[in-house]
Amino acid sequence: MAEYRQVDHPEISTKRIRLILLIIAFIFFVIILFRSIEKIDGGEGGVLFRAIGGIDTERTFSEGYTVIAPWNDLIVYQVRQQEVLENMAVLSSNGLEITLEVSAWYQPRFQDLAKLHQEKGVGYLEQVVKPSIRSSARSVIGRYTPEEIYSTKRDAIQSEIFEETKKILDKQYVQLNEILVRDITLPPTIKTAIESKLKQEQEALEYEFKLVKAHKQAEKVRIEAEGKAEANRILNASLSTLILKEKGIEATLELSKSPNTKVVIVGGQDGMPLILGNN
Repeated sequence: MAEYRQVDHPEISTKRIRLILLIIAFIFFVIILFRSIEKIDGGEGGVLFRAIGGIDTERTFSEGYTVIAPWNDLIVYQVRQQEVLENMAVLSSNGLEITLEVSAWYQPRFQDLAKLHQEKGVGYLEQVVKPSIRSSARSVIGRYTPEEIYSTKRDAIQSEIFEETKKILDKQYVQLNEILVRDITLPPTIKTAIESKLKQEQEALEYEFKLVKAHKQAEKVRIEAEGKAEANRILNASLSTLILKEKGIEATLELSKSPNTKVVIVGGQDGMPLILGNN
């Protein structure tokens, strides 16, 4: 019985090897490609770290897809506005401890993101932002008394903390948008004393207002009385006996025209006319 043995042609074996190598190369390329594509979401920015050369300080990567070499890294930061809330104990100008609650709205400067990463790193909030807020708040509160802090200077305190914190963060590649003083807590005894003092001052102001109002009313009455007296004086000085008689005669003649008047006698008492009627 004859035996048959299949012999592969050398050319076919070479093609198979090439095909396998191409498949392996393609798979390797796909892996590298997927490892090289990085996505940056909205409100984020990227910093490129090269395995050879370190951080690329000339460019900040914006949102979208970007392709980098697989041996490099892309560090992603939030660049939209963020908020941090700080509770701290500070001292007033007379050494009284006050609890302060402050929130800050901040964001890293997009164009300086690489420098921020190189000098501060991803922990810049704890290393830079919070210490700046605390330092500025302590400095500002130390200029005011508890009465000023509680009653009249809150807006000024908020504005000053913002200005001092901003000066620090501007040098640290962080943009400060707003400082909000949310709460100021004084010791209960001090708060009660201040409220009592403010109440007394308010009552004193109300009493003073009433006195001023009464004084103005009295002054108005006096001026009106003086005006009337002066008018009467002028009127009396201008009236003579003859004028009065003339006015009396005119008035009497007008009355005589009434149908109920019957007799008019001229030459009555003081030379004034008399009217005699039926009654």
